[in-house]
Amino acid sequence: MSRIGKLPIKLADKVKVTVAGGSANFEGPKGKLSVRLPSDKIKIAVKDGVLTVTRPDESRESRALHGLTRAILANAAKGVATGWERKLDIRGVGFRAEVKGRQVHFALGYSHPVVFDLPEGVTAEPDKQPRTEDGLPTIGLTLRSVDRELLGQTAVRIRALRPPEPYKGKGIKYADERVRRKEGKTGTA
Repeated sequence: MSRIGKLPIKLADKVKVTVAGGSANFEGPKGKLSVRLPSDKIKIAVKDGVLTVTRPDESRESRALHGLTRAILANAAKGVATGWERKLDIRGVGFRAEVKGRQVHFALGYSHPVVFDLPEGVTAEPDKQPRTEDGLPTIGLTLRSVDRELLGQTAVRIRALRPPEPYKGKGIKYADERVRRKEGKTGTA
C-alpha cells in the first residue's frame, strides 16, 4: 500500500469538492481549481470533509498513480483553502522588478528591459524596500497562486531570465536556494 496514497486528505471548512468524469473540482475561499485526474482507475471518495483515494489492484501502474493522485489532490485542496506562495530574490546592482497589471517589468543588467507576462491565476508582488546581502542590493518578489504546479512553472520561467552566477551571486534565485560560490582569479603576486 502506498504510504502517501493511503493518507486521507482533511478538507478545510469552506472547501467543496465535486468529482465528475475524469476531474475533481475544488472550490474554496481563495478561488476555484479543476484538477484532471491522471487515471480513471483510481477512485476518489468524499465523506464528512475527508477525501480518500483508493486503487483497484496491486499492479505497478496503479501503485504508481495512487500516491501521485493523492498528492495532486492534497495540493489543490490546500491551494483553494490557503493558497501557495513562492519567493524569489533578485540580486545585483541596478536590478529591479516592477509589476504593471498582468506584466512584470525587470531590469536585469541587459541593454533592454525584460517584460514577463504573468499567466492567469498568478499574482506577483515586489518588496517595498531593497535589502543588502553580501554587499549586493536584493529585491524580493513574491508569487502567489491557488495552483501549485502553475506557480512552480512560473517561478522557473522567471528564474531562467537571469540565473544566479557563481562568482558574485548576481541574478534571480529562489529565496531558499543556496548558490555555490566560486573563487575568482587571483592576481600574480
